Amino acid sequence: MNGWLALSPLFVFMTIYLISAVVAGDIYAVPVSVAFIFACVYAFIITHRHETTTHTLEMFSSGAGDQNILLMIWVVVLAGAFASTSKSIGSIDAVTDLITAYLSGPMLYVGLFIASCLISMAIGTNIGTIVALVPIVVGVAEKTDYNLAFMAAIVVGGGSFGDNLSFISDTTIAATSLLGCEMKDKFRANIRIVTPAAFIVALIYIVMGIGVEMPHEAVETIHWTTLIPYFVTILLASLGINVVTVLTFGILLNGVIGIIIGNYTALDWMRAISEGVVGMNELILVMMMAGGMLEIVRYNGGIDFLVNKITSRVSGKRGAEFSIAAMVSAATFATANNTIAILTTGKIAKNICEKHNLNPIKVASILDTFSCSIQSILPYGMHVLMASALAEVSVLSIIKNLYYPLILLVVASVAILLRLPKKYS
Repeated sequence: MNGWLALSPLFVFMTIYLISAVVAGDIYAVPVSVAFIFACVYAFIITHRHETTTHTLEMFSSGAGDQNILLMIWVVVLAGAFASTSKSIGSIDAVTDLITAYLSGPMLYVGLFIASCLISMAIGTNIGTIVALVPIVVGVAEKTDYNLAFMAAIVVGGGSFGDNLSFISDTTIAATSLLGCEMKDKFRANIRIVTPAAFIVALIYIVMGIGVEMPHEAVETIHWTTLIPYFVTILLASLGINVVTVLTFGILLNGVIGIIIGNYTALDWMRAISEGVVGMNELILVMMMAGGMLEIVRYNGGIDFLVNKITSRVSGKRGAEFSIAAMVSAATFATANNTIAILTTGKIAKNICEKHNLNPIKVASILDTFSCSIQSILPYGMHVLMASALAEVSVLSIIKNLYYPLILLVVASVAILLRLPKKYS
């Protein structure tokens, strides 16, 4: 199949989604699941020209039930349950009270960004950061005039910082393993690229916060006991414990604390779990459709076409590094999974690295930086979809407020152009 035709389901999805937003005149009203249904049907139609319906369905089901997709679905289910049970026992209200009582308005944006960066660094995942912080910003937005989509975008942006840098991030592990370099060396090179971007974004949030005031409500008592599940889950995640185990323990801890502190029964806890899981139904459906559609794209040669197209005319060190950046970005665009994108393109990147005498530490940093940045701005990417589901706002409303991933893409491109950092070029 023609390469562009193989990729066309992705373009169909994005076109329908964006046109729907324009026609509706309200990005909050755009149903991402409907856009995916049309894109999946289109993928079936173009594949049916050379494959049977049964085989196409098998491919789609294989992608929808891929091990990585199912793992993410478990995380989504547990994240919804954790957020719902935390809210039901008053954890979110307690954190919200803490913020509204002690954090001044002008510093809220940059404070939230820094907190997102540090937490994601500690736990090694954007998803865990989103699960921990987005429900909190929902609570803050409900008590103030702050834009919820904007605050959710701050969390997603800060989360991508740690997803890119953390020693326990799967993208870091994949990039360094495939390029044959040490994680500590990749971190030293990577931090020199991302620090300017993070500094610029922090300054933007400080400037945007000037003149903004948070209504300081009189908080008689902050129920510190209800904060325990949040502190414990962040601590466990920072110790490298699997996010599924961490969320499961957090849900159980919410139930125990809720029953101990007051009028909260085991039945209330189970109802809260149910409400949280049901609230994630659309996201689960979207993830499965995305996985199925992307498997068809892969089968039809879309991903191989992108990789070959980008690497066909590589010349010079700058060109080689830009080709690697473009290659992993395209793979992330096509798979909606930064780890899979790195695994898909890593060996090719290593060959380019050896052929053009590039520093493998810099190449590993490029793979990780560009894949994490692209992943964070995809309307069908896990990170944005999770934040959208938890905050109950449109995916596009979050994307249009994302600063860090976009600025990082610019800074990382400039670093390649100027051959920075010099030590690793």
